[in-house]
Order: sequence, then C-alpha cells, then structure tokens
Amino acid sequence: MIMLAVGLTGCSGRAAVSEPVYVEVKVPVQVPCDPGAIAAPAFAVDRLPIGSSIDKQMQALRAERHQRIGYEKELNAAVDSCRTTAKPG
Repeated sequence: MIMLAVGLTGCSGRAAVSEPVYVEVKVPVQVPCDPGAIAAPAFAVDRLPIGSSIDKQMQALRAERHQRIGYEKELNAAVDSCRTTAKPG
C-alpha cells in the first residue's frame, strides 16, 4: 500500500511545458511557367506557287532556313526563361 501511495504521488507532479518554437522552412514550390503563345512565322516555301522555277524555290528555301532559325531562337528563349525562373535560390 505504501509503495502504491508513493507511486501515485510521483505521477501527480506536472512536467514543465515549454513554449512552442516556430521555425521557418523554405520549400521550393513548383509554379507553372507560361511564356505566352509564340506564333510560327508564315514560311516562305508555304507561300511559293506550285510550278515555280528552281531559282525561286531555292530562294524560298534559303529564306525559310533563316525564318526557322529565328523561330527556334524564340522557342529556346522561352524555354530558357522558364528554366531560370524555376531554379531555387
């Protein structure tokens, strides 16, 4: 009986409760990147009439090559801007 009484009195004491500690945690959050619509140019070969001379066809193909290079640069710039904004830090 005495042991039971001593055991119960030991449980009646309250433990010191500490105040909560707030910690700021930075977590990267994925945000969708929308660079906007990038319109494809009207390529020179598409506007070439059927039956054009070989000189006109070659001229249109050379012009289209430059158009495609410019279009690809715009697309790559849009992708790169999304990549740089998505990197944490």
